[in-house]
Amino acid sequence: MDASTLPNGLNLSNEPTYEEIASLENFLRDQGTFNFPRLSSGLFSAAAAENPEFRLTGYQNVWTRDNIHVIHAHWVLGDKDTAVRAISSLLRFYESQRDRFRAVIHRELSHADPMNRPHIRFDGEELAVLDVRWAHAQNDALGYLLWLTCKLLRAGDLSLTPEISELLLLLPDYFNAIEYWCDEDSGHWEETRKIEASSIGTVVAGLFELRALSAEHPIPRLDLAALDSLLEKGENALAEILPAECVQDDPLKKRDYDAALLFLIYPLDVVRGEMADKIIADIREHLTGPIGIRRYNGDSYWCANYRDLLSAESRTTDFSDDMSERDKLLKPGEEAQWCIFDPILSVIHGQRYLKDGDESQYDLQIEHFRRSLAQLTSAESRFPAFRCPESYFLEHGEWIPNDITPLLWTQGNLLLAFHRMKEVSLRRSDRFRAGQ
Repeated sequence: MDASTLPNGLNLSNEPTYEEIASLENFLRDQGTFNFPRLSSGLFSAAAAENPEFRLTGYQNVWTRDNIHVIHAHWVLGDKDTAVRAISSLLRFYESQRDRFRAVIHRELSHADPMNRPHIRFDGEELAVLDVRWAHAQNDALGYLLWLTCKLLRAGDLSLTPEISELLLLLPDYFNAIEYWCDEDSGHWEETRKIEASSIGTVVAGLFELRALSAEHPIPRLDLAALDSLLEKGENALAEILPAECVQDDPLKKRDYDAALLFLIYPLDVVRGEMADKIIADIREHLTGPIGIRRYNGDSYWCANYRDLLSAESRTTDFSDDMSERDKLLKPGEEAQWCIFDPILSVIHGQRYLKDGDESQYDLQIEHFRRSLAQLTSAESRFPAFRCPESYFLEHGEWIPNDITPLLWTQGNLLLAFHRMKEVSLRRSDRFRAGQ
């Protein structure tokens, strides 16, 4: 088998065996690539960087969305203790947010002010809110919370306590109160509020899991008719928006392509078939760069020379109320290229190969797996070798990792890509031995 050397010195055969993939994964583990430092609560900071300016980024705090993806990766790989401890702490934080849920549900507080909504970024050590204004209007984060909580409950890995049951009752009422199917939120990227398919789809995934849970373990006081109505409204909204992210007329909101839509395919599994094919094709054609994948065209976060243009304190500021000043910094075609998407595409294509044995899907799995490995830092980087960046950005004409290196969400996705590669390599070796 021919092998090719990646920019960071790693080698990968054109058709790697299980042993080769497992050996490479073990090597990276030894290098610290998959180090997930945990807070005392069992939750994960968004990043684990050690550079002097790291604390100015705010990434030492906990994001609900990032933690759900990291927890899910640990759970899929069989580390149930880590997953259950983390999700339990996340649920305890949201138990402390019940008054916010109720105030919005009963119209005592307006959800138009993001600070009135349940917070999605908080102090993970103390499980306490942060005294800083933030774009907490992120329906996807709460949808993810509902989705993974119900999956762990259905699997029997998490126990349905009275406190969790109460939260499961509050979430659908909250989504109904804000009319999530047409609510403008800041979504995955915490930016301009708009009606986003990636947020609606994540809530739909959570409601689907809650409906499945209720069929297996009836939840007292859960209104199933109201739940079904909520699901229908979300599905109808998706049918009107997809494959776009946003179809509002406002040019500052309308968006044809957004890589966040990939998560509706995996891990959420709410978009399938031809629509999933279309979303993948759009992202590969319109958002894929030579190193990573743009979140969306026109993304000014970590645009070219970002460190020169903005101080360390302001690089990760909440721009959700007004993106105009930051957007002025971007030159088209110089958007940052992110590292969380290629591993997910590799997982998706591997999953499709396992389903029907389509060799083209295997080729795409390998392609995106190779790209994922190439995104790891090299020995010449300002970071230790083999770390998982948030993204690459242009600095003085050179693509380099941004300050958020390593990002734990990237690490989790890469581990899932390794897991799926090992599954596929075993299937192919079985077929080879069977003479197929």
